[in-house]
Amino acid sequence: MEISNIMKHSFVTVNEDDTIAKALRIITRERVNGAPVVNSENDLMGMIVKADLYRFLVEEGHYDTYPVNAVMAKRVITARPDEDLLEVTEKLRQNDIMAAPVVQNRKVVGVISLEDIVDYFLNVK
Repeated sequence: MEISNIMKHSFVTVNEDDTIAKALRIITRERVNGAPVVNSENDLMGMIVKADLYRFLVEEGHYDTYPVNAVMAKRVITARPDEDLLEVTEKLRQNDIMAAPVVQNRKVVGVISLEDIVDYFLNVK
C-alpha cells in the first residue's frame, strides 16, 4: 500500500524565516508535535519539533526574534507519496521519529505519522 492513501494531505508548515515564537504558537494552536519548515516556494528546508523549540527556550536568547532556521533540523527523513507503507514505517522506527514530511519534487505534499499508520491498521477490516 502506498502512503499517499493514508498520509495527511492537510497539514501545517512553518516558514524558515518565521520566529521561534511564531512557530511555537502555530504548533501549539494546531496541536501538532512539529512541522515541516519550508521556504516561500514550499520547498522543504528542514523540520521543527516542540523539543527543538523547548531546548532553545531554556537558553537565554530572543525567541521572539530568532528565526526557525536557527534551530530546525536540516537533515530531514522524508517519504515519497508512492512509497510503501511498511518501508515508511520501518524508516520512522529506525530513525526514532514520529512523523516525516512527504515530498515530491522538493515540495511538501503531505505528512505521514506513526499515528496515521496505527489508525490505518486499527481501521482495516
